[in-house]
Amino acid sequence: MIQFAEPDTWDKPSAAPGWWNRDVMAHLAAADTAAAQLVAGEPAQELDEFRAQLNGRGFVTDEWNAWTVNRRAEMQTRALIDTWGTAAESLLEHAARLSDDAWRDARFPWLAGDIAVTYLVQARVVEWFLHGEDMRATNGVAPGWQFGWQHWPVHLTIDLGVRMLPWTLAEAGHDLSGRSVKIEVDGPGQGEWHWGLGAGEVPGPNAHADASIVGRAPQLALVAGKRIDPDALLESGILVLGGDTAVAELVLRTMRAYV
Repeated sequence: MIQFAEPDTWDKPSAAPGWWNRDVMAHLAAADTAAAQLVAGEPAQELDEFRAQLNGRGFVTDEWNAWTVNRRAEMQTRALIDTWGTAAESLLEHAARLSDDAWRDARFPWLAGDIAVTYLVQARVVEWFLHGEDMRATNGVAPGWQFGWQHWPVHLTIDLGVRMLPWTLAEAGHDLSGRSVKIEVDGPGQGEWHWGLGAGEVPGPNAHADASIVGRAPQLALVAGKRIDPDALLESGILVLGGDTAVAELVLRTMRAYV
């Protein structure tokens, strides 16, 4: 998608509020460089530099994002794109070289704390998908350029949003311990999840879900990425709530596929 973007659109606003398309690439370049360094067993130099200047303040992801984008304001767009491409390739290459034990046990110091390599890679794929959509909104690459949605980025975005539900609900001040939700979506990214809404809760194989969300996978992925308002999807029937609809709606509005 990047190579087919109209050249003059890099200096146009993306769908990410406050960022031009080139800023999105700056953000991705910084994050994927840090991720690649960690998976390669090296210090994440820029991430460490940012943490060092916090002087005891807590880590805020939005501050990290703004800091990395602003310090790349004078870089040429092609250099940003090349940096991101090199970093993304390095991340995938080093991840592919990890042993089975590392895939199971390795943890890396990421933005909100230590993260398993499986979730670090998944989080990066989710970022590529969501920020790709942010740029595609204004970069001249029309819908359908790739013959439609790809399964894995959509599926992984929903999956991460579902896995994070106990955390995102608690962060928003909601305690749904003892409750669970079943999600069934079709189309590219299709899948089925039955997930406990309290920390560490796993519904039994014959457990009944308290609430349900059914519909189309690509649209739910964009809801999880906070790229689309669920109201229009509910009104059109693209997403349908069932069971305890108050719980289902709370889950839908709280779901988030990023820290």
